[in-house]
Formats: sequence, C-alpha cells, structure tokens
Amino acid sequence: MDLLDPKEMDALNERARTIRQHIIKMTHAAGSGHPGGSLSAVEILTTLYFKIMKHDPKNPGWIDRDRFVLSKGHAAPALYAILAEAGYFPLEELMTLRKLGCRLQGHPSMRCTPGVEMSTGSLGHGLAVANGMALAARLDRKLHRIFVLCGDGEMNVGEIWESAMLAAHYKLDNVTMFLDRNMLQLDGPTEKIMSLEPLTDKWKAFGWQVQEIDGHSIKEIIIASQNALRCHGKPSVIICHTVKGKGVSFMEGAVRFHGKAPVDEECEKALGELEVCR
Repeated sequence: MDLLDPKEMDALNERARTIRQHIIKMTHAAGSGHPGGSLSAVEILTTLYFKIMKHDPKNPGWIDRDRFVLSKGHAAPALYAILAEAGYFPLEELMTLRKLGCRLQGHPSMRCTPGVEMSTGSLGHGLAVANGMALAARLDRKLHRIFVLCGDGEMNVGEIWESAMLAAHYKLDNVTMFLDRNMLQLDGPTEKIMSLEPLTDKWKAFGWQVQEIDGHSIKEIIIASQNALRCHGKPSVIICHTVKGKGVSFMEGAVRFHGKAPVDEECEKALGELEVCR
C-alpha cells in the first residue's frame, strides 16, 4: 500500500477530529484535565497508533509490539482517546476520566489502563524509560521500536539531556522521540521561561538525527517516521511544530487551557467547531 494513500490520509485526519471531540468531552465531564497539550499532540498519536506502530489491542502484552511512552503525562486524555478508538477498552469508559476508582487516572498508570506502557507525569523521565526499553530490546535481540512523546516545557529538565547523551552513546537507533513544540508550558511561553533555541542544533550536537516538521500534518509525520526507521547508528528526534489547543479557536495558543477543562458553554462551542472538517 502507498504510504501516502489519499483515502487513508483522509481517514486518519477524520480519526484525529474524532479524538479531539473525545478530549473535549472527557475533560468537560471530569471538570479537570489538560486539554491544551492533549489537542496539540493528536496528529502525532493518531499517526503512530493507526499507521506506524506494531501493536495489538487484543493482546496488549504481545512481546514483539512497539512501545510508546507518553512522557508528557498530563496529555493523558489524548492517549486514552487513542487507546479507546484502537480497541483497548470501550469508548464509553472515556467519560470516567479522573473519577474515583476509574482506570483512567489524571496521568497514565501502567497498572490501571490497558495499553499504557509506563506510568508518567513527573516530567523528564519518559526518554530515560524509553532508553531502558530500547536497551532491553537489544539485549533480547528483539526488533521492536520505542516511541516517546515529550513536551517542549519538559526540555527544561536535566534528565532529558542526560538521556539524550546516553541514547547517542549507545547508538539507540530503535528510539524515536517526538517533541511537541507548541511553544507554551504551564506558566507561559517556553522562550520567556527558559529559552530552548537553537533546539535543532542542540539535538544535533548531542548526536541525534533531527527532523523538523508540521506536527499537525499527518503526511509529514508519516514521512519523518519512515526516515527515522531508516536511520542507523543514532537515535532520532522529530521536532513537531504544533499549536496548543489545536482545533478549537478559543483554546489555540491560550496558556490558560494548559490545565483548565472547558465549562458547559465552552464545551458546546468547541464541539460545534469540531463538527466542521478542517
């Protein structure tokens, strides 16, 4: 099959729109959560789970599956919506987000939720965990790959750069990191809080293959992922330029929706906008 088949691309974009609707409904029902950074990561996750990764919702523990680590664990609503759409648990369960006794915690828990590979939320640890999984795969002579999604605010954390050095040192070419570069973190723009640029040059200096793409273009995500799969002898980072709150006009670029759920009126307006294909 053509990697860029137009009908498949349309189906993936439609799936992404559905995921966004789930995110709005879930966080509204919970009255809490992180819609902004969940919405910015939708195309990345949609492409990974429905095009790139090898995984089996009927057998989540399949030994040869690819692994995904959501390092920016606050974007759990996006991951849960993806997992439900993929068939790891019923869609109806999405409305239990953050409810007492539910399987869908505010941050992902590998002990609660089918399909979650690692409990995350304390920022900076995801890449280190991915490195451990990649080294284990090498020791076991397995060919599965490790994908990790980090936030740009997370780049402030020293463990990220320690992990970057380790991955390059051990030539972990089975690791692909996606960086959700939406330019905003909890308390403001990344470049005002702690400047990250020149980010591409930094990753290259640390020995990584680096690509920069439009993180909302499924076509570009597919091409970059395939380039990463063909890279030998070094890990890959795909810097995805995204918009926080993507798909909902009043959430786009609004730092206040980092951790604020939509109220009734906002939910209705957001879902109305998401009914229109973009």
